Amino acid sequence: IVIICLLSWITPLILLLQFFLDPGPMLYVAKRWGRDSKPFNCLKFRSMQKTSTNSDCNGHHIPTQTNDTRITKLGKFLRKSNLDELPQFINVLLGHMSVVGPRPHDECENMEIKDQIDLYMWRHLVKPGITGWAQVNGFRGGTKKLELMKKRTEYDLWYIENWSFWLDIQIIIQTIWHMIKGDPNAY
Repeated sequence: IVIICLLSWITPLILLLQFFLDPGPMLYVAKRWGRDSKPFNCLKFRSMQKTSTNSDCNGHHIPTQTNDTRITKLGKFLRKSNLDELPQFINVLLGHMSVVGPRPHDECENMEIKDQIDLYMWRHLVKPGITGWAQVNGFRGGTKKLELMKKRTEYDLWYIENWSFWLDIQIIIQTIWHMIKGDPNAY
């Protein structure tokens, strides 16, 4: 439904806007880990300059920050509105992701923290999601703070242990509410 009703008309619009405002590829393809830690290509509308990267030359993850200079003008809007995530519904259709689940992290980020947080890899027992319990509870956005990653992991594990259809519906409704009212961690 999302692919037909939203992506079908938003994609050409974003393509035109990107063509005029920041020419380059429309999609950003990021290597992420899915269920059972299997890598997949996670799709997003590109929101950063085409020459930027989320990893430095040593393979260390560089999270997005407030007022990040890598983010384009259109990208700022796409990220604030969560529209940059819409292509991930194609990942759902392909079976790589679910609508709700632990958010997939950058591959370098996984490598950096998998040995620092107990049970971190348990997040990969289920498909990653476009939105998740941690995100609707304030643990969204890039961070280098290990304590915040631990809290995010705790929320992800709680979700896995307490999953229900109604919990997913609640998370979807909360996600839509955060999109409408604005999320301070969306940058």
